Amino acid sequence: MADAKRETGADTGHDLPPGMLEWVAATGGGRVARLERHVARREAWLVDVERADGSLLEGFLRLEREPVPNNPWSLAKETQIVAALDRAGIPVATVYGRSDELRCSLFRRVPGRSDLDKLEDGRQQRAVMQDFMRVLARIHGLPLSELGLDAAMAYHPKSAEEAALGEIDLVLAQWRPFLRSYSDPLLSFGLDWLRRSVPLPLARVSLVQGDTGPMNFVFEGDRVAAVVDWEWGHYGDPMEDLGNLCVREFWNPSGGLTGLFELYERESGIPYSRAAAAYYRVQQNVRGMVGIHAATLQPRAREPVSWFLAYRYIGDRATCEALAFALGLEVARPELPDDAGAGDALAEAARHALLHDVEPALAAAPFARSRAQDARILVEVMERRRRFGAMLEKLECEELGALLGRRPASLAAGLEALDAAIRKRSLADDAVVPYLCRRAWRDEWLHAPTLALYPDRRWSAID
Repeated sequence: MADAKRETGADTGHDLPPGMLEWVAATGGGRVARLERHVARREAWLVDVERADGSLLEGFLRLEREPVPNNPWSLAKETQIVAALDRAGIPVATVYGRSDELRCSLFRRVPGRSDLDKLEDGRQQRAVMQDFMRVLARIHGLPLSELGLDAAMAYHPKSAEEAALGEIDLVLAQWRPFLRSYSDPLLSFGLDWLRRSVPLPLARVSLVQGDTGPMNFVFEGDRVAAVVDWEWGHYGDPMEDLGNLCVREFWNPSGGLTGLFELYERESGIPYSRAAAAYYRVQQNVRGMVGIHAATLQPRAREPVSWFLAYRYIGDRATCEALAFALGLEVARPELPDDAGAGDALAEAARHALLHDVEPALAAAPFARSRAQDARILVEVMERRRRFGAMLEKLECEELGALLGRRPASLAAGLEALDAAIRKRSLADDAVVPYLCRRAWRDEWLHAPTLALYPDRRWSAID
């Protein structure tokens, strides 16, 4: 262990796979002087490498601990996309090195910030978003034949259907083992609606980020410094990224969307379609739903489970609202139960200790603090499920009875019957979607502690 520390220059108090820190030091051409876990959905580390000439390489280390066979969203593919965009003059994080053996990539750590939603200056927010639309227009206009990415892509769309459904089919294939034993009425309806509602015509096939917008780019001043997070990058309909932008702006409110798509159309020369943007904001939510539902039903200890709960229940509600909008339906929110009253004393004691004693003591350790926050929210969610779960199940069974014509013996049985009816297309859209909306609103209310992570999320208007 002492030898490793002398070679790399970094403290060995980490759990990186053997040899990775040495690879970082060699790639950076010096000794690792800083190693700090980054707070993010996917594992990443901030690293500084001191060189003999006194210069400092500021890096961002990404890794995949477990190999995923035939993974269409691999870090290796993402690294290739970033390198190709860098060569094309698009602002991205330069790739310093890639190790297929260690399944890691070292990127330049781009100066700036990504939290556009935290800016209080609306003028700056607007200027950054306008600059981002210009960058996005440039990306979509890149000739695919010059990028050298054909071999890295899982598919090459030849039609509007292939462009719209390619990522959906990859998601379903990747999660096939999970989906053999899992079904959900919202997922089933969303998938069926996407297949029968593909937007036409397809103006062109472009390289799309597939998850683009606020928090997935870094900015300095009024300009975009780098577009980051190309995990979902693929060939597709450029309107997909406009739908993605709606979703990212929902989660990270950044001044709204008014006028941005007209700017994009002028800069790119690609015709903007409001209907296609509405379609693709449903598409991104539905394709993300599978993994998010799996993460909440099969939680892993290393992952931020409270974040996944927020993504699931806020996301399910957002998906239902997006579907209702696309279908031209107006759905009234249901009356939600009163949650006043004393909760479980032990749960309250645990919540108080984590909130007032543990989290403040970890102010200088952002990753540990985020893990403590995660634990506190999970305690609060479990307590609400215990208090209100049975009452909500009764409400759901009553509504399912009205929808299906017969009250189910249990919520699980009712959802199974609804899922079967959706797959057979035996119920009208304007009957199914209002129920799904009401169910999603109640589920979001039940998991209210997670809303603190993303409070008051609402869709911005699409022009």
